[in-house]
Amino acid sequence: YGLDLLVPNNFVGKEGSVDPKDLAEMIPQEHRDFRADVLDKYEIESDGLREQTQDYSNWGANMKEDGATEMLQIGFDHGVKLYANALGVPPKWMLDLCKKNNVPVAALVGKKEHAVKQVEAGVDILVVSGTEGGGHCGSVSTMVLVPEVHRAIQPIKDVPILAAGGICTGEQMAGAMAMGASGAWCASVFLTTSEAETSEVVKEKMLHASSDQTVRSRSRTGKHSRQLKSDWTDAWESPDAPDPLPMPLQTMVSEPALAKIDKASDVGHEGAKKLATYWVGQGIGLVNEKLTAGQTVQKFKEEFIDAYERLNSFME
Repeated sequence: YGLDLLVPNNFVGKEGSVDPKDLAEMIPQEHRDFRADVLDKYEIESDGLREQTQDYSNWGANMKEDGATEMLQIGFDHGVKLYANALGVPPKWMLDLCKKNNVPVAALVGKKEHAVKQVEAGVDILVVSGTEGGGHCGSVSTMVLVPEVHRAIQPIKDVPILAAGGICTGEQMAGAMAMGASGAWCASVFLTTSEAETSEVVKEKMLHASSDQTVRSRSRTGKHSRQLKSDWTDAWESPDAPDPLPMPLQTMVSEPALAKIDKASDVGHEGAKKLATYWVGQGIGLVNEKLTAGQTVQKFKEEFIDAYERLNSFME
């Protein structure tokens, strides 16, 4: 198995530039008030948010060298086979440490230029993620980005590419491989499985969502990320909403509130159900039945084989 890490090049408080205890004090009152107003509108208790926000003041510790090194070592000790890093080129110390332990490093990229930098830095695998993908994403579609990256890296090194972003079927995987990818990197398709960490409320919303019911927004982490459209995301996209703060400050604003929303929605709170959201890609519109993870993989295989045979028939 592999592990996915977030080790960005830049965020507020990186490598001791700000005392974690001071981070919460950097959040403007305007953002605190807006958050509370949204919860109050949907009759969700907003008391205690200040204290919970302070609890997030050490958020990002595992993104710094000391914390990330500790996480990497735990993975090495447990036989992890792959590390994937998001939000920038992995630091040299991380690449060196993984190489020393014979563990390849994959990097998530959303632009051709980013892919070139990653290959030049020495990553082993590129996860080329189009804007359709859930979570942090760029603005270029998977259909364009995969062949663009494949062509751009050839003069440097032919690093394996895993296509990502909106891929929820075996047919899409076959199409991605026809464009130069060695495989597919999928996430959203597993968010509705029985093993997924997503709540039952969110799973049901995803199963009934169409491809246009996601939104790419900075309102959750301070960086653009695609998530399920809900009354929470609508509120932050409204004209009276404050501009999202840089990472990790926006996370400190949003996560305590979203935790309250999830807890309330789990027990049937109707207002919380309207606000509930989670990271997910546009491919969720192709997912309309609840399966196990194993059934999902089997379905992928069958769809891939059908698509492969269909493509081969065109050559006859």
